[in-house]
Amino acid sequence: MSFIRSGGQAGSWVKVLCDVSLWAVLSALIAWDLIVAPADPHAGWRLAGSLLLMALAVGVGRRHPPVSLLIVVASTAFEDNFVFAVPVMSYLVGLRMSRARPAAYTFALIAVAGTALTVGVRGAGVTTWFFLTTALLFAGVFPWLVGRHRRQQRALVQAGWERAGLLERQQRAAAERVRMQERARIAQDMHDSLGHDLSLIALKAGGLEVAADLDERHRRAVGELRASVTAATDQLAQIIGVLREDGAPAPTRPAAEGVADLVERARDAGMSVRLRSDGSPAPAPPMVERAVYRVVQEALTNATRHAPRAAVTVLLTRSAEQTVVSVVNGPPPAGPLPGVTSTGSGLVGLRERVRLAGGALSAGPRDGGFEVTARLPHAAGAASAEADEGVRTATPESATRLREARRRVRRSLLVAVAAPVVVAGVLSLVYYPFATFDAVLEPADFDRMRIGQHRTELRGLLPERQVVERPDPADWPLPPGASCEFYTDGNFPLGQAAYRLCFVEGRLLTKDRMSD
Repeated sequence: MSFIRSGGQAGSWVKVLCDVSLWAVLSALIAWDLIVAPADPHAGWRLAGSLLLMALAVGVGRRHPPVSLLIVVASTAFEDNFVFAVPVMSYLVGLRMSRARPAAYTFALIAVAGTALTVGVRGAGVTTWFFLTTALLFAGVFPWLVGRHRRQQRALVQAGWERAGLLERQQRAAAERVRMQERARIAQDMHDSLGHDLSLIALKAGGLEVAADLDERHRRAVGELRASVTAATDQLAQIIGVLREDGAPAPTRPAAEGVADLVERARDAGMSVRLRSDGSPAPAPPMVERAVYRVVQEALTNATRHAPRAAVTVLLTRSAEQTVVSVVNGPPPAGPLPGVTSTGSGLVGLRERVRLAGGALSAGPRDGGFEVTARLPHAAGAASAEADEGVRTATPESATRLREARRRVRRSLLVAVAAPVVVAGVLSLVYYPFATFDAVLEPADFDRMRIGQHRTELRGLLPERQVVERPDPADWPLPPGASCEFYTDGNFPLGQAAYRLCFVEGRLLTKDRMSD
């Protein structure tokens, strides 16, 4: 915990150091201009106020990024060099905020307030408004989009690392799951083989127990042997059950011996069992073959325990579509052995084995005996085997998040590049018709004008109105006693003044091409 706290404190100090460095760099641009400027009695107050405003903007930048941007933009009305901090704060807004709506509201507020101040209060023209709006677009919106794109890149990298970690955990879990499944298969095979063998031992002991020429002392000993073997079988099932995984898939590999070998071993042990096979001799899918073997094995084991010396018939019917196995035993000739109980787990496990192979199991009394029948379709068995042997893949949540992060990064990059261009184009399309409407002087008409012509002679050549924005008189001083008019040649997108016509007493005194 102390390590975590120290790491958190180190991170806080790094943030403070970064903020101080940012304040120092941005403040230096403002301070230098005020220091080297001509003598100003208020320069000290301006410098102190600028440094405090910059400190306030940087200080609230992490908790309230839009507020820091508003402080910097508002400060440009009093100190022009704050404009250098606008793109920096805009970039940090995009980098630090996950949502775009607060930033959109902030830029909208800046645009509305700036328009009211520039046009309404200061009385600036449309061209000045257009320049300021374009400056906000490229110095404010564009850096914000770049910062947002950078944030999306970070999210993409983080999503990639999270997905890599999740895949690593999934691989470890898959390895553990394979190990547990193999453990469950071993446990099942141990139960199937050892339980069957112990049941055959109990069967032989039960045969000795009911033998007529056995004396009572030996009969009791054999009975105790049979009871011990039966108890050992039950204990084996309980112990192996601990090793089995709930819902674990059944083994798909066939046993070393087939149904015929199993029946032959039971017959050698003294069991009256007969095997009948009908239909196609072609083998079924491995999953089906293993399930058939287990059905016969479990049914013979139950018959030895609950119906000793009863005749058992195993009927195996194969076709191209399915395999049907039926094990029927008659009633025990001497009645059930005393003390034999059943937990019913054998049929439950057998039913699950058949279900996993895609089939159905039915079991119940028949003519005083018992019948177990399993129907196993080959298609379902093959599909189950392939599903068990193959690698199942699924799209994890992390992959979806990674794709979404990549999509957001591509979208943010496209917006960062295209949005300023589109908005600038829209502004130009809105501003240009207003700036040039009935103020365009054709170059051919300008060339036909002659010095000394009266204004009435130029009526057909002059546009209806002049351009709104006029050049600075310091750059283009007016001739003494003349009144000048300004027209545009239609230059896109600003529609600036391109011609100046000066008149004295209604006659053309000078004509100037502003671009010359």
